[in-house]
Amino acid sequence: MKLLATMKRFSLLVAMIALAFTSALAQNQLVAQKETESSNKFFGQGTGMQPGASGRQRQVLFDFRVTRRSNSLRIPMATQRNVLSKVFRRYLTDDSRCNPEFDVNDTDHLRAARNAGQIVPSIVDMAQGSFTGPLRQETLYVISVSECNASHAENFGSKRVAIFLGQQLIADMDVEFRSSIVRKTDLDGDGVDELLMTTGDINQGVLIEIGALVDFQKGRLRVIEDFGTVIEDSCASGFTGSTSKASVISSSNISPGRMPKLRIDNYEAGCRRVKRWRFVSTGKMSDD
Repeated sequence: MKLLATMKRFSLLVAMIALAFTSALAQNQLVAQKETESSNKFFGQGTGMQPGASGRQRQVLFDFRVTRRSNSLRIPMATQRNVLSKVFRRYLTDDSRCNPEFDVNDTDHLRAARNAGQIVPSIVDMAQGSFTGPLRQETLYVISVSECNASHAENFGSKRVAIFLGQQLIADMDVEFRSSIVRKTDLDGDGVDELLMTTGDINQGVLIEIGALVDFQKGRLRVIEDFGTVIEDSCASGFTGSTSKASVISSSNISPGRMPKLRIDNYEAGCRRVKRWRFVSTGKMSDD
């Protein structure tokens, strides 16, 4: 009898512990859900679309708070040679071949290096889609020109986009140091793809990334929206008060044939491993 009573008390204790654990877990889940809802009050994070503060539908174009994997682009050397030889009349294949006595008689050092063939270009990103007109099967390559002796202040050289239709080069243009394709989209539904592109820099442990939505209709670069700084992260610097700032780009008034209205919402978090983002402003981060 004593053994039976002891077993009953033990079972009751286990049940009480399990109930307490379940209650705590549910409470943590509720807190996390409320934080997520608060973070996403201005746009449809995770669900694609939700009513915004004005009651209009918003759709997330890109969330720069989310950590991205490094670019694992692998392009065969034969493809690299084919593309680069059609974009540049002459170029170098190794920076050790740069002429250290190259005489620059031009106020534009990068242009002079390109004209002299003092460049070591490489393909750093690519996308397939319809870029110069609707219903085209084109391949777009982002090229780091890497002009010889280009400095950190010059972003280590200019960046270009080359667009091919099959084996034919149909467009080639400077893209103002933008080197990464973050997302391909067709926001206005006209059959021509836009690209969300970024350029980044790190100095003394402070990472800055700048973004813009661009297109290449008729083979010309057009900046649809310049978002300015979309990431500013000083956590690696060790400076007092370091933080991580990131933007979320969303669109509204979505209708075929019209470019939707684009909105920038900015968030800030401390430098902990698990970031707790809080909303700080709307508009370009540089205007904060």
